[in-house]
Amino acid sequence: MRSHYCGDLRVQQVGEEITLVGWVHRRRDHGGVIFLDVRDREGIVQVVFDPDRAESFAIADSVRNEYVIEIKGLVRNRPNGTVNPEMGTGEIEVLGKELIVLNKSETPPFQLDDHQQVSEEVRLKNRFMDLRRPEMQQKLRLRAQVSSYIRNYLDTNGFLDIETPILTRATPEGARDYIVPSRTHEGSFFALPQSPQLFKQLLMVSGFDRYYQIARCFRDEDLRADRQPEFTQIDIEMSFMDQDEIMAVTEKMISGLFQEKLSVDLGEFPRMTYADAMLRFGSDKPDLRNPMELVDVGDLMADIEFKVFAGPANDADSRVAALKVPGGATLTRKLIDEYTKFVSIYGARGLAWIKVNDLAKGAQGLQSPIVKFLGEEVAMKIMARLDAKDGDLVFFGADKTNVVNEALGALRNKVGVDLNMLTCEWAPLWVVDWPMFEKTSDGGITAIHHPFTAPSCTAAELEADPLAAQSIAYDMVLNGCELGGGSIRIHQGDMQKAVFRCLGISDEEAEEKFGFLLNALKFGAPPHGGLAFGLDRLIMLMTGTDSIREVIAFPKTQTAACPLTNAPGVVSNEQLKELNIKLREKIKI
Repeated sequence: MRSHYCGDLRVQQVGEEITLVGWVHRRRDHGGVIFLDVRDREGIVQVVFDPDRAESFAIADSVRNEYVIEIKGLVRNRPNGTVNPEMGTGEIEVLGKELIVLNKSETPPFQLDDHQQVSEEVRLKNRFMDLRRPEMQQKLRLRAQVSSYIRNYLDTNGFLDIETPILTRATPEGARDYIVPSRTHEGSFFALPQSPQLFKQLLMVSGFDRYYQIARCFRDEDLRADRQPEFTQIDIEMSFMDQDEIMAVTEKMISGLFQEKLSVDLGEFPRMTYADAMLRFGSDKPDLRNPMELVDVGDLMADIEFKVFAGPANDADSRVAALKVPGGATLTRKLIDEYTKFVSIYGARGLAWIKVNDLAKGAQGLQSPIVKFLGEEVAMKIMARLDAKDGDLVFFGADKTNVVNEALGALRNKVGVDLNMLTCEWAPLWVVDWPMFEKTSDGGITAIHHPFTAPSCTAAELEADPLAAQSIAYDMVLNGCELGGGSIRIHQGDMQKAVFRCLGISDEEAEEKFGFLLNALKFGAPPHGGLAFGLDRLIMLMTGTDSIREVIAFPKTQTAACPLTNAPGVVSNEQLKELNIKLREKIKI
């Protein structure tokens, strides 16, 4: 039907008779000459209709935005002074000779011009229209190219693309499972996979050595800008390779991807321990473009009478930390109050601060409601530790360690962006040496990555002091965003059972839930490990957007709903009966 895509036409085609199909992006009538900007997935080209061709001119006069048309015409150079260097096709135009309307369009729910700002609800309700926008098509095109690059890279490096089941059973992966009732097994349920974790480990036991899959995964969890209930994961696993070798393979893949698709040299991927990342940045995925760091000052406040600081300073589970903002003394009280409200999202009960006006005057040169509670000696020791300068602002966090880390870590990111403090465009990082477990709010423990991650100690040492154990785990971070997480896996049954016991999973429960894995580990399971990247998050970073909904063709909202299809929806009583399910009646108030 077409001879060329609209966006592919260049001066090389001048003089050629061509056929185009696409959508009317814009119609303009200039002094008896009609211009149609015609759009397809490759771009936009200008088509000119003169009145000397009465039939096609009349049709061109009748078309409106988003009509689907077919055009036969002649490619020619644009007249002098009308070249548009902003367009790929800006040097040429098409003289329209024949025009056929393939389908009309009602008035669109919103204009598709790049500059138009439309609410997300309207865009998602009419996603088929939103996806026509060149901006959205470019993002999904890049997504397809990234997937192709990754497949080619892994294929070339000896990996096999192997599919794993979507209908499986629930496993503890850190989030709620989506449950699917079984019609053929009354009272039993499948679960949609949070990841292919156990199956890819079984593939290593089976001797496939190198596996990958661009897999759909599902998690029934509260959503944020970088979360979706269903998402795409670049899943990789390999045998007989240690942590350094796995990190090298995947680092080379990501570096090559950025070089080829964005002409970006990511450079060196430094390594940082989890403990160091939390101490210096309050985050396990620090943004190294931001030069600010957290500094512990609890030891300086342990003996003051001000309990807001002294209490946490003397509590082993708490932290008192400071964040110096260079030049931040110019911030208004209104903006500081906004930052105080911001950190409350992360559980902080307040945000103490000191403006450094004139250090030469000692405590008299410090502006803050808290200086009088600290005393001059402590206040000046804090300034010395922070290497504070005139014009700086210091924020303080004093609470349970996790609250301080989350609140000041998030504040560091926000202030760094607000004050344009980022020192470079890209900052990759490996975070290594993760703890094996962490405490839960109910006093128990949970695996930080997942319970199939190998600890760096013996099984006896692990069970003697689980919270002291480290795991052989590694996360790739870019610009403060976790691109992927991985680990060396447990390949010996005794160690896997020990981890289950640490998590409060009895041998009987472990056999019932994970008997297939434990059985496989009895038969010569090789040392193995892997890593999984979030494809949606990767594309989000590469396109410079702040939400993964912008790089998914048909995403869900933050309430896990689809405005386009009105999913989730109700099912008929007949379907429920087949599944042996009966819904509880809502209690009427």
